[in-house]
Amino acid sequence: MGTYNIPRNVKGEGRILFIFSTKSLLYSGAGLLVGLPFYFVFSLTGMAVIGIVIMAIFALIGFIIATFKIPEIGAVKFTKTVGGENIDDVIKRAIKFRRKGNKLYIYTKEDEKDG
Repeated sequence: MGTYNIPRNVKGEGRILFIFSTKSLLYSGAGLLVGLPFYFVFSLTGMAVIGIVIMAIFALIGFIIATFKIPEIGAVKFTKTVGGENIDDVIKRAIKFRRKGNKLYIYTKEDEKDG
């Protein structure tokens, strides 16, 4: 008898707590670290709850950047070119483009009017 590969769904095996992938957990942790100074400042003034909320918002932003993809919207030209790509990949490419000092020039051809 021959051996046969049985297809199975392996999408969720790299997930932690069902919603966090490794990348989203790292980005959420980075968001928490960005929000940590806000927590310390607000806790010194006696408003620690507001600091915790701000930390949670930064963690949520990190989770969104790591998890979601840019939707392809036909009316917006930018999403036509990067639609379906991860948000963090687009941000990384934009940062690399800026660091290199590259510029993008767009030339338009104007019609000459006779007479």
